[in-house]
Amino acid sequence: MAKRKPFDIAGVTVPPGARRTVDVPVSALSDHTPVHLSVHVMHGRKPGPVMFVSAAVHGDEVIGVEIVRRLLNARALSKLSGTLLAVPIVNTFGFLNHSRYLPDRRDLNRCFPGHATGSMASRLAHIFLSEVVKRSDIGIDLHSAAIRRTNLPQLRLTAGNDRLKEMADVFAAPVVVNSNLRDGSLRMAAEDAGVDVLLYEAGEGLRFDEFAARTGVAGILRVMNHLGMIGSKGVPKKRAEPLYCGETTWYRAPAGGLLRGYLTSGDMVEPGSVLGAISDPFGEVEAELVADEPGIIIGRSNMPVVYEGDALFHVARISSPDEAARGISAHLAPVPMFDEDEII
Repeated sequence: MAKRKPFDIAGVTVPPGARRTVDVPVSALSDHTPVHLSVHVMHGRKPGPVMFVSAAVHGDEVIGVEIVRRLLNARALSKLSGTLLAVPIVNTFGFLNHSRYLPDRRDLNRCFPGHATGSMASRLAHIFLSEVVKRSDIGIDLHSAAIRRTNLPQLRLTAGNDRLKEMADVFAAPVVVNSNLRDGSLRMAAEDAGVDVLLYEAGEGLRFDEFAARTGVAGILRVMNHLGMIGSKGVPKKRAEPLYCGETTWYRAPAGGLLRGYLTSGDMVEPGSVLGAISDPFGEVEAELVADEPGIIIGRSNMPVVYEGDALFHVARISSPDEAARGISAHLAPVPMFDEDEII
């Protein structure tokens, strides 16, 4: 067998069987501190797909950073075929400022494919797309809800894409939702370049969530095993098949006041289910949020103080509530605690 070629990125050569963290120059802060896009390259000895795993495209979505950290320490990656490009923090500016956005107030995930001489967000999008995404065969992009909201672990993918459907089956997040491509998003730019991307949503901005972290790491390892990049040893088995959902609906506050949520992410609802109630501080006026179709709560607000029109409960439509409830129960069942020497 011919020896595999090294992987070159930003002037750094990574030989087969090696791993390097490569700092791709991006810009500098106003005090002259350099800013890089740091890419951890694992270049296997044997040929295989090139996969990127990215997190913190929105700077406050820290759960993805933890997932990448755990992934890079997983023993299953010790004999890698192909190449893994892991980018735990895409939006360094937002990450340092605990902010979803960049200093120019732009959302990076609305600035792809970007431009080499555009705005700060446009330049970063261009660098990430050119140096990482376009050099990959498939990608997994890790996200969370914004601050003060939380998401049930879920995958969002393009409808009608059979390859992504296959990967979603293997990843086996509790819920899979079809999501249209949005102009300026990483997914749209990647698919235009011929790179399929699974989008993982879980947890809350600026917060760690153990269930979200474990689900994310396990799903990525299963996809890598399915693609022949790693063996099956150390790869968690699926707990249950993912629940494929239809359209989603946000239930919004009918009035301002104090929210008392009765249900949470992962709970099933049916027509007439009371999601929560909003009252004024005196308890004189009260309004209930009532579901009008069967579904599962895939996200909700954590803020008790709400304004009229605030998005409070995100519900995905389901066709078979009883079957869905059994599947979700398997996903949400308690898992054994780690022994101390198993924590990665």
